[in-house]
Amino acid sequence: MRGWRRWLVGRARGVVVELGAGTGANLPLYDRDAVERLVLVEPSPAMRRRLAGPAADAGAEVVDATAERLPLADGTVDALAATLVLCSVPDLDRALAEAHRVLRPGGLLLLLEHVRAADPAHARRQDRLDPAWRRIAQGCHPNRDTLAHAAAAGFAIVEHHPVPVTMPGASLFPHVAAVAERR
Repeated sequence: MRGWRRWLVGRARGVVVELGAGTGANLPLYDRDAVERLVLVEPSPAMRRRLAGPAADAGAEVVDATAERLPLADGTVDALAATLVLCSVPDLDRALAEAHRVLRPGGLLLLLEHVRAADPAHARRQDRLDPAWRRIAQGCHPNRDTLAHAAAAGFAIVEHHPVPVTMPGASLFPHVAAVAERR
């Protein structure tokens, strides 16, 4: 998975926002020569405390906000990264609308997410699992069709790749790495 994270955030240039930065797992993967400003959005106070040191070392800003309400001006961001976070935002469509709002035209949405299974039988299993999974996995939805939602929010999916996952039950949690451009 780290290789896919590196591939994804390595595309970030200019003013970059990362949603749900957590403990900063992606921080060492950004190209510091290409990133002018890095804003790490993290709504959890506990995660922000853990993130503070690594963010300061990387010269990044930590912001207390949610994906659905970004404290950034319209069209001021060149790239927005979300790695394993959009499955858990309470309002996916609102979060994608916010990403669209803050990204400049042609800006990149960089996604690494587990997504709805393409196989209908697996998708039905995800649907059945969703209510319990949300309760035990901090609001995570295993059945979101994130790429379809991104397209509906005004993004063109320009590249996407299945990400191999080796764990028991991996077929219930297909992952994808994708680059989408704000139209």
